[in-house]
Amino acid sequence: MDAPLVRAARGGSQIAFARLVDMHQQALRGFLRRSHGSWAEADDIAQETFVTAWVQLPKLRDETGFRSWLFGIAHRKALTAGRSARRSAVRDNAWAGEAAMEASGDVGPEDRMTLEVALAELPQDQRAALVLCLGEGWTHAEAAQALDLPLGTVKSHVARGRDKLAAKLGAGS
Repeated sequence: MDAPLVRAARGGSQIAFARLVDMHQQALRGFLRRSHGSWAEADDIAQETFVTAWVQLPKLRDETGFRSWLFGIAHRKALTAGRSARRSAVRDNAWAGEAAMEASGDVGPEDRMTLEVALAELPQDQRAALVLCLGEGWTHAEAAQALDLPLGTVKSHVARGRDKLAAKLGAGS
């Protein structure tokens, strides 16, 4: 039943694709709500899924497998969103802990200066990625876009920068 609409959508018919969306959106949102989270999050992921499906439609190999292909995209997007949310929560908790330490007065000016010196010793790209992701709470993807670097490079810069800072700050204690 999907194959004729998929063929038409591949040909550029937005009406055909809109019909595919109408046919599958309720089931897709229900799947996401039950398997991956809240209603709002499920709706956001469903929207992202349909946008991705429209863009990736030429890559669909089997026109009769549109539904399973669509749900696969949704599942992978939901998993990515979940991982991102968990990383953000860990990063937010760590940053909140550091902010609380600073606010409580446990971190003195000399410790802040030591951190600044250690940061200054990092390569510029690494320092920028580390400050954006850990200091400002940006996602790796946001930092990659802002710094015009590949996502993997930003992730590597953050991990290596964190390790270098830990070594420098640990050695100074």
